[in-house]
Amino acid sequence: MLTRAARLFTIKTKFEAFLVIYGLGTGAIERGVHYMAQYPGTGGKLLFAVCPIAVFMAGASILDSVEHRARERG
Repeated sequence: MLTRAARLFTIKTKFEAFLVIYGLGTGAIERGVHYMAQYPGTGGKLLFAVCPIAVFMAGASILDSVEHRARERG
């Protein structure tokens, strides 16, 4: 039963990966906007800039893992 539930949360295709990355990016931009409101000036802008960079790194890792799994299967 646990394996069936775990399959629901597994990213299997690139399309699913892009949807997850889009969600992460949307959340990162929202967090960056809050940072700019809390920390006006250069500090808020730097924190805003760091948020999407984290999404780029996570997105690359997600896409690499999806491609790696595809090579293993086929």
